[in-house]
Amino acid sequence: MVLRNLLYRVYEKRLVNKLAGKPVPAHVGVMVDGNRRWAREMGFINPNDGHREGAEHIKRLLHWCDEAGVRHVTIFLLSTENMSRPAAELDPLLQIIQDLANELAAPDQPWRLRTIGALDLLPAHHASAIKKAAESTSDRREALVVNLAICYGGHREIADAVRALLHEYEREGRDLGEIADSLEAEDIAKHLYLNDQPAPDLLIRTSGEQRLSGFLLWQSAYSEFYFCDLNWPEFRKVDFLRALRSYANRQRRYGT
Repeated sequence: MVLRNLLYRVYEKRLVNKLAGKPVPAHVGVMVDGNRRWAREMGFINPNDGHREGAEHIKRLLHWCDEAGVRHVTIFLLSTENMSRPAAELDPLLQIIQDLANELAAPDQPWRLRTIGALDLLPAHHASAIKKAAESTSDRREALVVNLAICYGGHREIADAVRALLHEYEREGRDLGEIADSLEAEDIAKHLYLNDQPAPDLLIRTSGEQRLSGFLLWQSAYSEFYFCDLNWPEFRKVDFLRALRSYANRQRRYGT
């Protein structure tokens, strides 16, 4: 074990050196998948043990991002579809997410929290606590921005953006035909949850699954993707550095 840890540290340092001077993603999205699978493989009876370990691991990820120079991180914690899980599974998960938000917002932490998603679908006490935690970090202007995607769905986000846009036009008294003739993609983009942040440069998904599952559908049009076979709690710093290396070695074309 000691030898293996030493080898990992040497490898980490080598990866860091190879990344020097290479492009770093300004915004990284992470689908922290495989917590329940990890718990099952580790012999835990309660799948929430996996979610707790996964939440702890997010804190490590944020430090890795900060060290690498990443300025925005979006973490996919809970989808709108996840809200249909049995209460015995969902309720502890919601508490874990609330506890994570409170811990990241603590005075001794450097992160600036944002939430994206339909928090109105949460039980009121969870929604209120999570919003309060995020609001308490609003003065951390120079901090790494951590977007917590909770009750998030990419289709819902686009629908919400279009709805907000139509309400705006209604207040302006604009005709529906005029709206249809002049509507541009940029008009919708201005009303997305992350309209004031850069689109994600790199999306990482763990657990071996290779799909978006509705995560940042609009914003990921030109993102680079990195899929890792490890379950989220097993995702190491060397794996994160490999993702950055993969990103740095790609030629981004933006559809051209």
